[in-house]
Amino acid sequence: MKKIIFALLLLVALIAAPTMAAPNPTDTLRPVLDRIIAVLIDPSLQGDAHMAARQARIMDTVKEAFNFREMCRRVLGPTWNQISAAEQDHFTNEMTEFLKNIYIGRLEEYSGQQVRYINELIRGNLAQVATEIDYQGKPVPLIYIMDNSGGRWMVYDIYIEGLSLVNNYREQFRSIIRTEKYAGLIKMIEAKNRENAGGGK
Repeated sequence: MKKIIFALLLLVALIAAPTMAAPNPTDTLRPVLDRIIAVLIDPSLQGDAHMAARQARIMDTVKEAFNFREMCRRVLGPTWNQISAAEQDHFTNEMTEFLKNIYIGRLEEYSGQQVRYINELIRGNLAQVATEIDYQGKPVPLIYIMDNSGGRWMVYDIYIEGLSLVNNYREQFRSIIRTEKYAGLIKMIEAKNRENAGGGK
């Protein structure tokens, strides 16, 4: 009898409990972008002396909303399935570092612009969040392409002024793979990362 009463109480509690709706794509993305901006304007992180700490903090925040593995899978295209799981992990790590070196540094140009959220479009487990930010006096459209197949909305591509980051690198890498194979591509990315770590441009 006690088990039956407990089961009934549990059922009532579950029915009565408020349903928590999963955050929509914009609600997932907005706080991440807000925290990135907060790091960029944090007085305690200003100046060249704090650049490494500032960029590390930004990258930690970016990883909360960006699915770099999915991004890398799409960048490599068919080659992704032709390499081993260990090589996939290695490529993801190297490509993430490669992207960080290129794009996180560009955020240093931030000078107080506000991100404007234009709209979002959801189709099943895929979504896009359209935003704008002013750069050199002109609005620059940034569209974040997101996927929810893992139970959380994550970015795997960005369209900057209509150009897809994933498509851009896929075309570049396809040419390299055609002549140098995958081994040549990963060596090139590793070399770029070593150059950056050594202070090269």
